[in-house]
Amino acid sequence: MKLIVDDKIPFIRGLAERLADEVVYLPGAAITADDVRDADALIVRTRTVCNRQLLEGSRVRFIATATIGYDHLDTPYLDEAGIAWTNCPGCNATSVAQYVRNSLLQAEKAGLVCLSEATLGIVGYGHVGRAVCKAMRPYVKEICLNDPPLTIPQTTLQNIAATCDIITLHTPLTTDGPYPTRHLVDERFLCELTRRPIIINAARGGVMDEGALLRAMDNGQVRQAIIDTWENEPDLNLELLRRVFIGTPHIAGYSADGKANATRMSLEALAKHFHLPAMDYPLSVPLADASRTGLQYNPLDDSRALKQAPDSFEKIRGNYPFRRE
Repeated sequence: MKLIVDDKIPFIRGLAERLADEVVYLPGAAITADDVRDADALIVRTRTVCNRQLLEGSRVRFIATATIGYDHLDTPYLDEAGIAWTNCPGCNATSVAQYVRNSLLQAEKAGLVCLSEATLGIVGYGHVGRAVCKAMRPYVKEICLNDPPLTIPQTTLQNIAATCDIITLHTPLTTDGPYPTRHLVDERFLCELTRRPIIINAARGGVMDEGALLRAMDNGQVRQAIIDTWENEPDLNLELLRRVFIGTPHIAGYSADGKANATRMSLEALAKHFHLPAMDYPLSVPLADASRTGLQYNPLDDSRALKQAPDSFEKIRGNYPFRRE
């Protein structure tokens, strides 16, 4: 079996070779149709768009994306072509929760919010939303949930807009179905805000209309914003980056722990698909500096790095310093 692997997926070298006869490591954004033509499987991240253009005529039969999100996979085409695929739901949920919690603790230090008096609205209550809820419950007065596909006690988006001091987004990016999320936060939603909230997007860039957000910040409807995922990555809205309290290069889920979970889940899925013997995957996750561990991690450090060099979005993301949950 020949396996193509994004060369930025950590901890995978030496383990992938236990499953495949040939493993080729390539930059995710540079993987081409010629590269995959004789490959049996791919392990990728969000930078590899897996569609007809990449895969038609290849012998690829399985794709694992070592990420929660999978909007870079053309799933209708993959299903049509008989190519099995999987993502890694929940792999970095605790990492994103750490990012949200620590960002809000910094916002409180800056005088932007008093957490003990705040109502937090969580939009999207999957693996990440649940982890954020658990992480934030000791800090805030009240938590409101919104996730229409789920049968949970929840409130409407309109009530989130009317009652919440902080609104954090944790939905997938979808454009169809009964609950599409593209531009879920748009001009209409922002005009319904009454509490001048802090808005956080650590979900997918397209969930928020960035132009509408800037206008809402201009007219005082939004107090501040914390943005980790952007509409046109890696080409950022530089005015929005300049204005936000924290702006980071899509690294909320980039703890070493979350990356290790995704690598392990991808290898397990590959082995299962090709009916290979089950085995352990002993990933050696290095220690991080104490300042990038637990409550000591300060997302403002990552924000400063991006604001100082916005053209280095991909470089910063690809060489992200170790952080532990």
